[in-house]
Amino acid sequence: MAQVSVYNMEGKEVEKLDLNDAVFGVEINEHLVHLAVVQQLANLRQGTQKAKTRSEVSGGGKKPWRQKGTGHARQGSTRAPQWTHGGIVFAPTPRDYSFKLNKKEKRLALKSALTSKVQDGKLIVIDELKFDEIKTKNFQNVLNNLKVNKALVVLNENDEKVVLSARNIPDAQTTLTSTLNVYDIMKAGNVVLTKDAVSTIEEVYA
Repeated sequence: MAQVSVYNMEGKEVEKLDLNDAVFGVEINEHLVHLAVVQQLANLRQGTQKAKTRSEVSGGGKKPWRQKGTGHARQGSTRAPQWTHGGIVFAPTPRDYSFKLNKKEKRLALKSALTSKVQDGKLIVIDELKFDEIKTKNFQNVLNNLKVNKALVVLNENDEKVVLSARNIPDAQTTLTSTLNVYDIMKAGNVVLTKDAVSTIEEVYA
């Protein structure tokens, strides 16, 4: 069972915490982690790109010159792809890029991502994260105390003061345990979890 230090907002160690191996100590499945990242990025794509083929561009109904005797190559339309303002060959059309992973694959991918952070020493647990006011400097001070810069901070419940305090820090991102995903975990340099968030994740995914 992996054991990590729990820090307070001043960056001082206050206790040790045993992590559940069913969530934070699984065998890492790199293929599923890759699939989960690709799926999330694919599902974000709008797929609205469109260009007109030769059958869709306007004009070109008349044959530009007679078939033979002009010295030119034969042409049937001024809207063929080789003409200026002609249609596009194999033009892109709107499509849906999204695909699905089943629940077991999603869960294992998330647990693999969390396990990789634990093994790399990039998972940090903080006893609580609360501010009296919305202030970016307060959030930055906490990150400095924990000696992290590029961080994903996972909260158990939505705290407006914490979320808004982190909003203007380029390398910091906040999320909830209910919206935690593989892409954000892998993209973050460090994952900072509140103690309550650890309990909720273990309860849901163990």
